[in-house]
Amino acid sequence: MTDDPRFAEPIPNVTVALGRDASLPCVVENLGSYKVAWIHIDRQMILTIHRHVISRVPRFSVSHDNAKTWLLHVSSVQQEDRGYYMCQVNTNPMISQVGYLQVVVPPNILDGESTQSTVAIRENQNISLTCKADGFPTPKIMWRKEDGQAILVERRKKVNVYHGEQLNLTRISRTEMGAYLCIATNGVPPSVSKRIIVDVEFSPMIWVPNQLVGAPAGTDVTIDCHTEAYPRAISYWVYENVMLLPNKKYGTENMENSYRAHMKLTVRNLQVGDFGNYRCISKNSLGETEGSIRLYEIPMPSTPPKATEMKSNSNKESVAKRNNSRTLGQDDYPKIMVSSSDKRNSQPDMTMETGLSVYTPSGPSQSGSTSISKWWAPQITVLTFHIVLSGSFLTN
Repeated sequence: MTDDPRFAEPIPNVTVALGRDASLPCVVENLGSYKVAWIHIDRQMILTIHRHVISRVPRFSVSHDNAKTWLLHVSSVQQEDRGYYMCQVNTNPMISQVGYLQVVVPPNILDGESTQSTVAIRENQNISLTCKADGFPTPKIMWRKEDGQAILVERRKKVNVYHGEQLNLTRISRTEMGAYLCIATNGVPPSVSKRIIVDVEFSPMIWVPNQLVGAPAGTDVTIDCHTEAYPRAISYWVYENVMLLPNKKYGTENMENSYRAHMKLTVRNLQVGDFGNYRCISKNSLGETEGSIRLYEIPMPSTPPKATEMKSNSNKESVAKRNNSRTLGQDDYPKIMVSSSDKRNSQPDMTMETGLSVYTPSGPSQSGSTSISKWWAPQITVLTFHIVLSGSFLTN
């Protein structure tokens, strides 16, 4: 007598990604003259008997290693192939065992059920972004901003990532403008994403850093305005109700970044007719606004005065002064006279010129320096006269 057929090991559960190939093994010992058949239980469909394929689905096939293993092959697996598969031996009574084929599907975003790729909304209004995806297992949806900034949700709470099919933005502001990424994941690579651009529309606004600018005639000067607008605004400069176009006299520059712009106007070789009010104007489909800058003339800076230079030695001193000056000799020295010593009530008998005079004795036995300092005010005359001669100090 021979042993009856038996299964040497269970059929493993197999997981395969959509479109890939899969194989289910059935290992039978002591098969003898009996036959092995494969059945798809969920479809109630016989697939193979022994070496023959019964199903009319060409993606199924069977192989035998001439030993104990019978392999059911499924090529280009589809979602309908998911389910339980039975390996059956036609003994009496019949013996069988079951394995499961899991077909996983990478996520796929359903564009028809999601928000379109570009949406526009007026500032301070509400908007909802929707993103739906299918796949197996069921994908999870999360939202991020493309620039990495936080998303304001649920009473203006800031989050870097928001989970859910629907993202609600309330009282949206221009700072929330940009690209939002809807990302679908279910553990089956690859993850997929959809990019939704949110445009926040508002009428132009202008900020003027300096409303009063001064410059000398004959020089170049640059004035500027900062604008914010969406849709993108048309911006230009006006002087004396005439639009200024770029030429040799005027240079214009507009630097744009998203909904912001920086307007610059350079006026070259300023003349009398160039001073006055300049206006920067910004217009879009929602409105217009302007800023005003007054350009005025300032005097050209004068040349700074030259410094006084003094040179001295033991026998001779010279003083170079900005005003015309002269060196007085010894004959001039004794001629200084003051007629009053009462500083409070007396008036001087002689008129004294304002300023500072410096006298230098020229005798061979004299050394040092002599200086006279004087202050004049109504009814007050102060005279200090000091001479340093041979180490002695005299006051008169």
